[in-house]
Amino acid sequence: MATALRREFLDLPALSRAAGTVRLPGSKSISNRTLLLCALSQGRTRVLDLLRSDDTARMLDALEALGVRVVQSSEAGGEGGGLVAVIDGCAGNLPVREADLFLGNAGTAFRPLTAALAAIGGHYRLRGVPRMHERPIGDLVDSLRGLGARIDYLGQAGYPPLEIHPARLVARQPIRVRGDVSSQFLTALLLAAPMVGLPPEAHGAPLVIEVDGELISKPYVEITLSLMARFGVEVGRDGWQRFRVPAGAHYRSPGSIHVEGDASAASYFLAAGAIGGGPVRVSGVGRSSIQGDVAFADALRAMGARVDLGDNWIEAAAPSGRLRGIDLDCNLIPDAAMTLGVLALFADGPTLLRNIASWRVKETDRIHAMATELAKLGAVVEAGPDYLRVQAPSALRRGAVIDTYDDHRIAMCFSLAALGGVPLRINDPDCVAKTFPDYFDVFGTIAA
Repeated sequence: MATALRREFLDLPALSRAAGTVRLPGSKSISNRTLLLCALSQGRTRVLDLLRSDDTARMLDALEALGVRVVQSSEAGGEGGGLVAVIDGCAGNLPVREADLFLGNAGTAFRPLTAALAAIGGHYRLRGVPRMHERPIGDLVDSLRGLGARIDYLGQAGYPPLEIHPARLVARQPIRVRGDVSSQFLTALLLAAPMVGLPPEAHGAPLVIEVDGELISKPYVEITLSLMARFGVEVGRDGWQRFRVPAGAHYRSPGSIHVEGDASAASYFLAAGAIGGGPVRVSGVGRSSIQGDVAFADALRAMGARVDLGDNWIEAAAPSGRLRGIDLDCNLIPDAAMTLGVLALFADGPTLLRNIASWRVKETDRIHAMATELAKLGAVVEAGPDYLRVQAPSALRRGAVIDTYDDHRIAMCFSLAALGGVPLRINDPDCVAKTFPDYFDVFGTIAA
C-alpha cells in the first residue's frame, strides 16, 4: 500500500528503554505465496491476517489484472489486524491471457509469477522499479526455457523486465536450477510445477526439480513446501538437492488460511528488548512457526540476551551485563541477520556475520549498505563478498544520518541505534511500507 506522501526524513530522539508487547503484521513471504496459491487452486479461499504492504498490494493488483476475483476487507477475521481477502481460484486457468504487470520491487511476487505465467501460457509483460531490474532472474528464466518457455528480456539479459509468450511447458527430464543465488528461483519452480506437463512416456512418474550447488535460505523453501501441502500438493525431497512433485498434482483450496506474524519483523522488537532492558514480547509467531527467522531467538541467546518462547510468542530482555559479539553462519536467517549487524553496536567483542552473499542481490546491496551506515555510527566494519565483521565503538556517534537505499529493512534495523542514547535521522523512512507501513508508530509504543 503506497504512502501518499513519503517523508524526506524522520528524526528519532535518544532512547534508553524498550518494553512492552507487539502484535506482528503478517509475514510477507507467507502472504504472497498464499495469494498465488489461492489464485491457482480450485475453490474459494478466505485469507486471514494478510499483510498490508506494498509487496502484497503488488501481488493483489497483479492477480486482479489476471482476472482473479479478489474481495478485500478489514473485517475482524484474525488476530493481527491484517486484511481479510476472499479469493476465487482459477484452477490454474487464468481468465486473462494478455496483461502488463507492474510488480514494484517485490521479489516474492516477480519470481513466482514469472514461473506460473510461463506455465499457464499467455502473453505477459512483467516489470518493476529500477532496482527490480537490477536483481538477477536469469537462472530462473534458463530453467523455464529448458521446459519450452518463450521468455524475452526487454532490457539487460538476465534481468527484468520480461516478456512471456504463449508456450506449453513439458518436463522431459529433471528441471535444473541454481540454488546459490536466490531460493526464490526454486520456490517459483515448485509453485508452478503442478501446471507443467509431463511427456506420455512418464507413466505417472513425478516431476523432478534438481538444485545445482548449495541451496541458500533453505527455511524459505520450507515455507513454500508447507504452504503447497496446505493446498493439497505434497512434495517429496531427497535432502535439499532433489524435489519430487507428484504427477497429476493440483491445488485445492483449504477453505481458509491464517497468515502467521512476520518473524523477520519480530527481530527488530526482540533486539530492542535485548538492548533496551525489556522485556519485549512479540505475538503472532513462536516455536510452532513455519518461518526460519524464528532462529533469530537462538542468535539473541548466543549474544547473552534472555529469551523465552511460547507456541505463538517470543520474548526478549537484556542480559545482566553487556551483550557479546558472535561468529554466526547466517545462511538460514538472511533477513533477520541484518538486525544482528546493528546489535553488534552494543556488544563486547566483534560480531562476524558469514554466508550472507544473498544480501548483494536484495532490495539493495545490503552488505555495502550495512557497512556504510554502521560506520556512520562509529563502528569498525570489514565487508567481504559474503561476510560482514562489526566491532562496536567505545561510544556511538550522535546525530548520524542514516540512508536507507529504498530498503525497508535498513530503515527498521537502524532505528534500534537510537536505543544507545543517541539521536539519529532516518532518511526516507516510509520505505518501510514495503512490508510494515506503520513500523515507526509501533516502535514508538515500546521505546522510551
